[in-house]
This record gives sequence, C-alpha cells and structure tokens, in this order.
Amino acid sequence: MMLFVTLNSLGQQTQKPPLHGKNWMAITGKPLAATAGAIIFNKGGNAVDAACAMLASTCTMWDVLSWGGETQALIYNPKTGKVISINAMGVAPTGATPEFFKSKGFDFPPEYGPLAATTPGTPGGLCYMLAEYGTMSLKEVLAPAMQLAAGYPIEAQTANSIERGKKLIKEWPYSKAVLLTHPDQKREAPEPGEIFIQKDLYITLSKIVEAEQLALKKGLSRKASIMAAYDRFYKGDIAKEFVRGVQEQGGLITLQDLANWKPVEEEPTHVSYKGIDVYKLKEWTQGPSMLQALNILENFDLKSMGYNSPKYINTVYQAMSMAFADRDFYYGDPNFPPTEPIKGLLSKDYAKQRASQLDQDKNNPLIGPGNPYPFENKINPYIDLLERRGFDNSDSTIRNFLPKHDGGSLAISDDLYHDRLWRGTTSVEAADKEGWVVSITPSGGWIPACIAGKTGVGMSQRMQSFVLDSTLNPFNVVAPGKRPRVTLTPSLALKNGKPFLSFAVQGGDTQDQNLLQFFLNMVEFGMTVQQATEAANFNSNQLWLSLGGTKIEDREPRPGNILLHENTSEMVRETLKKMGYVLSFDDRTSGPINAIWFDWKHGSLWGGSSNHGEDYGIAW
Repeated sequence: MMLFVTLNSLGQQTQKPPLHGKNWMAITGKPLAATAGAIIFNKGGNAVDAACAMLASTCTMWDVLSWGGETQALIYNPKTGKVISINAMGVAPTGATPEFFKSKGFDFPPEYGPLAATTPGTPGGLCYMLAEYGTMSLKEVLAPAMQLAAGYPIEAQTANSIERGKKLIKEWPYSKAVLLTHPDQKREAPEPGEIFIQKDLYITLSKIVEAEQLALKKGLSRKASIMAAYDRFYKGDIAKEFVRGVQEQGGLITLQDLANWKPVEEEPTHVSYKGIDVYKLKEWTQGPSMLQALNILENFDLKSMGYNSPKYINTVYQAMSMAFADRDFYYGDPNFPPTEPIKGLLSKDYAKQRASQLDQDKNNPLIGPGNPYPFENKINPYIDLLERRGFDNSDSTIRNFLPKHDGGSLAISDDLYHDRLWRGTTSVEAADKEGWVVSITPSGGWIPACIAGKTGVGMSQRMQSFVLDSTLNPFNVVAPGKRPRVTLTPSLALKNGKPFLSFAVQGGDTQDQNLLQFFLNMVEFGMTVQQATEAANFNSNQLWLSLGGTKIEDREPRPGNILLHENTSEMVRETLKKMGYVLSFDDRTSGPINAIWFDWKHGSLWGGSSNHGEDYGIAW
C-alpha cells in the first residue's frame, strides 16, 4: 500500500518563499500593483486603502481586467468582528432579454464586444469600499494607478495577449487606438518593456479625482467627496461618453442603466468546517459551491485517505460535482425571482444526504442537482423539470479545462495552457496590524476588450454567464437590471472569532475547485500557506462552463474529465482510470492562488503567492 504524505512532512521546498510581515501585507496579480499597495501602506493607509490602490492598479494594467469590469470583495472589520461582502457586480442593461439574444442565433449571450457588457461595477465598488472602510482620499489611493496610466513598462504577458487578440481588437476603433501601439506593423501590440501610455484613461481618472477635490473644497466630508467622484462616473460627463461609446459600437447600456446601478453591501454566506468559519459571497456567485463541498466533505476522514490519493481525489471530485450541479441549476441573483433555496443548499443535513450518495469506488457521471427544498420545509417547484431534462453525459475530451475567456480568440492547445491559466481575472489580498482584512476577486474587461469611447475604459464581458433557457437554470435567466451568476469568489475564514485565512484565485470555473483544495491542504494536511498555494490540485470538467462559447455544446459537462499534475504516480493514474476518469496532465495545476494566513501565536502574517504567472506580494 502506498503511503500518501503531505508536502510539509516531506520538508518540501517551495519555488517561491513565503512572505512574512508584522505590520501589513499586500498581494495581487502584478508586481507593480503590489508595489502600489505597499506605497499606500507606507503612507499610513489601512488594508482597505491598500486594496483599493491595488485594485485600481491592476485595472489600469489590464491584468486581465479593466475599469469597466466588476469587483467582488469580502472585508473583515476589526471594529465589529464581522465579515461583510461588497457586491459591485454590474447588471444586464436595458433590452438584454432572452428574446433579443436568441434573435441573433445565440444560446448564451456573446463572449466579446459591446453586447457582452454588463454595467461597470469596479469604479463604484472601489469608491464605496474606500468611503465606508478606508481612511484616505481617492486622490491618494488612485495616485499609483494614474502614474501607471501616464506610462508604465508593459509586461510580456499583457503585451502578448494584446498581440494574440488583435483580430478582435481591430473591430473596435477605441480599443485599436489604445491597445495597438504599432498599427500596420508585423507586431501591432506593444513590445514587452515598452512604455505603454493610456491618455484617455488618465483623463478619466483625473476627472474622478477632480470631482472629489472640488467636493472637499466645498466643505463636504471625505466620504461625501468620494461619492461625488462616484457620481461623476455614473451620472456625469464620464457616464455620457461611456454610453455614447457603447451605443456607437452596438451595445445596449443606457445612461439610466448607469444611474440606476449601485454597489451593495451584503451579509456573506458561511459554513463552519471543523470549527473554522468559512465566508463566501452570496449565490449570485459560485462561492457557496465551495461551502457546499466543505459540508459534504466534513462527513469523511480526508486526512486518513492521504493527500491526492485515488480515494481522496474521487471523494473530493464527486463532492465538487454535487456542489457544481447545484450551482449550475439553483444559483442566481437573489434580488430577482424565483428565490434560490440557499438555506437548504447550505444545510448540514442536506450535505449528509449528498454525502451518502457519493460513490466511494468509482466516479458517478450521472451526478445532477439535488433537492434542497425539503431542508427548508418547502416543495421543489422544479422537480418535474429536473426529471424531464436529464443531463449530457458525453465523455468527450475536446472541451477545454479552462474557461474560454482565458484563451482569447484562439483555441487552447497544450503548449498555451500556462499562458491561458495565468491570464484572466486577478485577486487582491491585504491585511494590516489593526486587523483589517480584504479579499477581492475583480474581473471584466479582459483582453480582447472593447473600450467605451474616449474613456479608456474596457467594458465587462460578464453577460455570457447568464442563460437564455430556464431549463438550464431558472434562477439565472438574463433580464435587464439583473446580475449574472458569476465565477468570481474571494474567501475569508475565521477561527475562534479571529481572522484565520484570506484567499482568492483567478481561473473561471476552476476557482472554487482550487480554493477548496488549497483550504484542505492547510487544514487537513498541515501545509504552510506557501506550500498550499503551490501544491498540486486537480481540476474537474464535470460541470457546465460559466464562460465561453454561445452554443450549448460549448458549455456542456464532461463527466470524469480530470486534470492532474504531471508528476502523479502511475499507480494513481491507473487506479483513477479504473474508477472511470479521463485523465489530462500539466506541470502546474493549482491555479494562481494568493493568500494570507494569520499566525496568532507569534503575532505575525504569513503570505502565500502562487508560483504561476506574475502574482506577487510585499510585506513589512
């Protein structure tokens, strides 16, 4: 019998060192953006100030998101001892109906261009977080981003992404003008290291700061002045130019759509796993699927199975399959009917029922949505629909493991796997000695992005996460003013009422898969936070893709498809094949995870930042 041990017990060295800090920690997807966080900390800002500066900087650097995208955040407030969530997801615009998209031959809203855009959420989310929980002015917090917009040495990953996406970029005049700095040459994108200047975006950010400073001169409070800047973006001259640019290029967003939208502060969802309280955003994200999986897995002795043993992989894979099947059918915007059965979905008794259905000898390709309604004393109104619908159980290996938005306009091939994984979305983690903790997973406006007029702001592409057919998910059908059910999923965990772990990752549908395994790596297998960010995970394709393609066949589940680390032993490979799995391999499978662990014994912070891509942290 093979013995499965943890990285920690092997004394495994990590490729990147752990971060150690006593006063503060700033981690995000770009080194320069992490520096922006450090600048703010060194000026006396708190973790919210620093997180906002990192968010603004990553948006300016297209990593890979823009100012027109969306922001999802969890914040631990040391003054109240509570975790709050910030919902700064944009909404579907006026005219965005199933009939509209079906008339254009789509099964899902499009991946790219103006019709893929929800209303911008990031500017409003940043302003709200800073006003409510920060300490500094917008002018101070946006200063690093404005310096970047004025010109920064662009990294190879972003520059090469622009070059690969230039065919689509050329379709949009404002994107072409900003992103293709060498028009009509063989390489039209910026060269790595070239000083990349975004004049329009700099002007937009200057206008935002100007609105704040004028309000301060009039005697308004810090908070009111920041919200004056917010109003200029969503109701003033910036809004008018944004909407003009959207509609000129065929988009639907109106001035009223921008004026009506607001960020929302919410109560997060959470469950307790073996005494650790794990917090996620609400069911308009996929975040509760990780909580559901933890509830199911609490019924098994994972540690005794051994890290990444066949039994462990099979158990976690099926728990994720159950949680994702529920995600794919029951999750949606709770502000629109019908009401999601989230209480039942997160019930420990429902999890026990699901755990009892888990096949410990082989993968079950027929896993579908469960019935959570009895666990909140209700009758499932969709039981006939579930029975009538059935599920696609194709064993095709054609579908990619990665969401198509990470692949630009090219099909994913093995040699491009890493680049696809590194790109798309980012994460922001920040903590300070006062106890503020921030975890953000922002996204939207990734390359190839359609820029809205002369604002320099790339539009979101998150409309594609809606469905047009209620038989796929009656809770997530597109409607004007509605938020799509998104993959974006920051995480916070408390232990004994104090911050334990702050963590997030990019990567579409792989996010809560990688975050679940990262959490278990630390809690069950004793890995350090850096070891856990680098440790080999596995990724499942037994779910409906949330991103990519406009046809049903682009999104269908592939039961049993699994991505494993290339160092997986032959014994594990053969055992999994016999258990019904179709295997793929790569040399990194954990996703670019960023995390902060709170060492209360020594009064210090530990940071982990993945050995993928450009994720980077600074601490003091």
